[in-house]
Amino acid sequence: MPVDTKRPTTNPWLPWQVLAIVVAVVWIYWPALNGGWQWDDDLYLTKNLLMNDPARLWKAWFAPGSFIEYYPIEETVQWVQWQLWHGQTFGYHLTNVLLHVASALLLWRLFAKLGLRYAWLGGLLFAVHPAQVESVAWIAELKNALSLPPFLLAMCAWIDYDERRTPRGYAIALAWFVVAMLCKILMAPFAFVLLLYAWWKRGRVGWADMTAAVPFLVVAVVLAALTIHAGQVYTKDVMPGAAMPEGFLAKLALGGSSLAVYLGIFLWPVGLLPAYAKWSINPPAPVQFLPWLVLLALVIWAWTARRTWGRHVLLGLGFFLLFLAPFLGLRWVSYMDFTWVMNHFLYIPGIGLIGLAIAGLEKVLALAPKEARPMALGVVGVIVVLLALAAQQEASLYRDPETLWTYTEQRDPNSYAAHNQLGVAFEQKGEAAAALDQFEQARTLEPNFAEASNNVGTTLLESGRAAEAVDALRQTVKIAPLYALGHYDLGNALKQTGELSEAVAQFQQSLKLDPLNAEAENNLADVLLASGRNDEAFAHYARATEISPGYAGAQYNWGVALLQAHDVPGAIGHFQRAVAIKPDYVEAHFNLGVALYQTGHTPEAIAEFQTALRLRPDFSQAQNILAQLGALPGK
Repeated sequence: MPVDTKRPTTNPWLPWQVLAIVVAVVWIYWPALNGGWQWDDDLYLTKNLLMNDPARLWKAWFAPGSFIEYYPIEETVQWVQWQLWHGQTFGYHLTNVLLHVASALLLWRLFAKLGLRYAWLGGLLFAVHPAQVESVAWIAELKNALSLPPFLLAMCAWIDYDERRTPRGYAIALAWFVVAMLCKILMAPFAFVLLLYAWWKRGRVGWADMTAAVPFLVVAVVLAALTIHAGQVYTKDVMPGAAMPEGFLAKLALGGSSLAVYLGIFLWPVGLLPAYAKWSINPPAPVQFLPWLVLLALVIWAWTARRTWGRHVLLGLGFFLLFLAPFLGLRWVSYMDFTWVMNHFLYIPGIGLIGLAIAGLEKVLALAPKEARPMALGVVGVIVVLLALAAQQEASLYRDPETLWTYTEQRDPNSYAAHNQLGVAFEQKGEAAAALDQFEQARTLEPNFAEASNNVGTTLLESGRAAEAVDALRQTVKIAPLYALGHYDLGNALKQTGELSEAVAQFQQSLKLDPLNAEAENNLADVLLASGRNDEAFAHYARATEISPGYAGAQYNWGVALLQAHDVPGAIGHFQRAVAIKPDYVEAHFNLGVALYQTGHTPEAIAEFQTALRLRPDFSQAQNILAQLGALPGK
């Protein structure tokens, strides 16, 4: 007898249940709501020159390659956030938390449409699971939190369409899927989920099912191609991975062991870390293939019972595997430089396991004696509470980078990623000696980790030890010849030591690897100017401002160069652009005043000097000039 997949989809949203999910999420993430910037938040926001680019939104939508990914809706939301909150993190965290609440409620709705009696519990489990914390508490993981609500809406719309077969229903499902894909490309397996759903519901996949899935597949392929193109154009961090898989068997072993670890993280979410120690897969150990054999046995067993419980298992497990597959190590991804698995990759795949758990609970309660059901539900309640407690503890680690990475280092002293990120946290606090110590430990633990070697060099440079910085950064580019940032930082160090010709070569190599680095163009222009190659310098300042019109520093430097070359009107134009982009740019206001004074615009010059002094009351040069002009404030 075929499995019942046509149970009623009525599962009303009761106010107390909605409130329970909202309160649970707010309580869990309250410690992280004012949390600091983490990890690659600088890439996406704080050091992203596109945030001040007037053409930012146009580039997000119509210039793939202007950023590392083609996620135009995510980039648009981040730009809006930056305009609203700039460096204040509360708004960014609140956005992720609200999106997480929306996903939990929509997942409840989806499970209800699939006929699960305890659909609300599924939404609650998703809301409180500790493995989800990384996606919600880490600002840069907006892509995860933002893409899931439209994905769930698309799935709900598809279920409605599958029942009624109306063109409007199909269009709604496709539209929501496009929105999800424009938030994050990893929604691409959706077409295969639709086929899996058709098989689950009807026991077969017909021609009509395959035809209906084609437009979803086409959208996925096109947007995936755009994202791959964007990554190839933008990528600047080509570093060698430590102990990367060598050959098919090693990749297969990594995939099997990663699958086991991900299942372990989800089923026993205790002691979670943002970066787990890498295990050896060169050569692979026989036990690392075992998870594939266990999975195969489970699939075969479920297939034999496909007319009853096996169909549900294959739906949930299939969903889990479809969305986890990109992170099983079968292809290299940048995070593999420092870890094999990361918690946030479970944010979407875990839905399949939660669905299985809820379906299993329903079956257990149906078979259990009536008097035992309250006890069983009590056990479930205890599990939910324990998950929520663990999730809040996990969220509390995200209140600042030092807390997160100190905890990680204590749990895993051999994690070179933890030492490196703790060094970054110390560096941001201005504790250069402590930062250098952590970077050195990371480099000792993994000599081929180019990022740690590069951080040693930049920290030495910022500490005034330029010659030592050059040595460290030479080692970086030796380890990673295709690491554009390493060449860029080596150029900066060589500039400090006066080795201008080699600095030019390093900046040029950096730009060859990363043609869209406006800062490299600007610094190359500075070195060329110092070498007396003015015309070449002006060309590179122009290129820097072309790449990033919102780059106030390049506008300012170009203005200084023109002022030194006695092109005062040209300098005025660039200083004006610099202060328009960055109104608190003290040096730009001061030099604009100098240029205006030289052209006889004394009142305007005084206004600029006064602005510079207001922004920096101890600015002695502005004080002296204003005193000479008898225009000091209060005089």
